[in-house]
Amino acid sequence: MLYNKLNKEDLIQRLQNEEFERTTLSFYRYVNITEPTDFRHTLYRDFNDLNCLGRIYVASEGINAQMSVPKHNLNQFLTLLESIPELSQMPIKYAVEDDGNSFYKLIIKVRAKIVADGLPEHSFDTTNVGNHLSALEFHTLLDHPETVVVDMRNNYESEVGRFKGAICPDAVTFREEIEQVTNLLQNEKGKKILLYCTGGVRCEKASAYLKHHGFEDVNQLYGGIIEYTQQIKTQNLASKFIGKNFVFDNRMGERITEDVIAHCHQCNSVCDTHVNCANDLCHMLFIQCPECQRKYSGCCSEECSSALENPEKYKGAIFKGKKWRRYTGETIML
Repeated sequence: MLYNKLNKEDLIQRLQNEEFERTTLSFYRYVNITEPTDFRHTLYRDFNDLNCLGRIYVASEGINAQMSVPKHNLNQFLTLLESIPELSQMPIKYAVEDDGNSFYKLIIKVRAKIVADGLPEHSFDTTNVGNHLSALEFHTLLDHPETVVVDMRNNYESEVGRFKGAICPDAVTFREEIEQVTNLLQNEKGKKILLYCTGGVRCEKASAYLKHHGFEDVNQLYGGIIEYTQQIKTQNLASKFIGKNFVFDNRMGERITEDVIAHCHQCNSVCDTHVNCANDLCHMLFIQCPECQRKYSGCCSEECSSALENPEKYKGAIFKGKKWRRYTGETIML
């Protein structure tokens, strides 16, 4: 069986009934995979046998994975990766905060690219990447006057956490961001560019794109925010990343520092808790404080709250297509 066939409720119940601990980890690699579909099927069998959960994208250009692995199977899992030529000596990043509930099922998808960039195929050399900086090197260079620090994540990620002084483009897709950054930095080509993202995979492609457009001193935080946080703790240094690190699993965030730099999108009170609208016809991602959670029943608006309470009245209604706006609870129908 190469796909999950259980419903969400059964999967969550199965996870809650587990009597062992799990480890949340992630990895990526740009590597040539000649038969992505066959590669995907083999991975699914092997990972499923080890009771792994997670979300994995496989493409001819490589692999991008966020996973939950039973601790008692972790060594077997690492041995398995080592036995696969494309995945051997894979750098693994372990979650900063881990409650074991990051994923409830195993999803492995074959995609055109492991990071969707919306750019034409072969429009630039993705292997000509920037310099990889260790956490300590990145940490030191952050205060250098001739550096430009750029957050290569979406605006809803940087809203809750970011490096001090970083440029945080107001973009909701990687293509929007990569084009914005290229335009914003046109007059900064002589400076040292420092890129960062969650685990490094987006910076890998972004650095190649910037080099293609004439930027010479392009550098990226190797291992991303996750690796930075782990290494800074080991060195007993104060983190220059403040707030939360947004993650794409059920946790939606890892607390890096106690700083809360975002606001509830409905009442503007200090808050950095991301939720999805409880109205499944909408499911919009937004920030909501506990008081507004009670007021709107976990929904993004009175409209969605009403639909949740009166499903028959709104039967057939289409709520999808709502456009997210930073720092406000405004809901705009497209």
